[in-house]
Amino acid sequence: MLNSSFPIKTSFEVTFAPLDLNRAYALAEDGHNGAIVVMSGRVRQDTGGRAVRYLEYQAYEPMALKVFESIAQQIGQRWPIVRSIVIHHRTGKLDLGEISVLIAIGAPHRAEAFAACQYAIDTLKHEAPIWKKEFWADGSSSWVSIAQCETITTA
Repeated sequence: MLNSSFPIKTSFEVTFAPLDLNRAYALAEDGHNGAIVVMSGRVRQDTGGRAVRYLEYQAYEPMALKVFESIAQQIGQRWPIVRSIVIHHRTGKLDLGEISVLIAIGAPHRAEAFAACQYAIDTLKHEAPIWKKEFWADGSSSWVSIAQCETITTA
């Protein structure tokens, strides 16, 4: 229970398994929700004009899950009508088009669901101990700390 008015359904995961958009949506379902906003982060073909072959994600799972819980608590305080919060992140090798992160927020009204979803992904990217390594078509690679938004290029 994240606030005193009613229990919020939550689901937090860091997993090697492919993320399931339908499952995340179903976990956010609640009869009181008039809106479920889903944010799906996918591996794109290029970043900054450079062709991407694939990505690898690593996470410090225990800390990442604590960050997800903290995000949910903050959402519960800022948007007390939110009824459900799903935050799932993938680790390991991800090919082009695969889903790396799913966030689903359910609320009675769309404005709060959209705002809470935006807040969740922005906060996750700055606070969660999750890193990605981009593998480029030219054979080079770059580590990117999602938490610090810094890039280190290697050959």
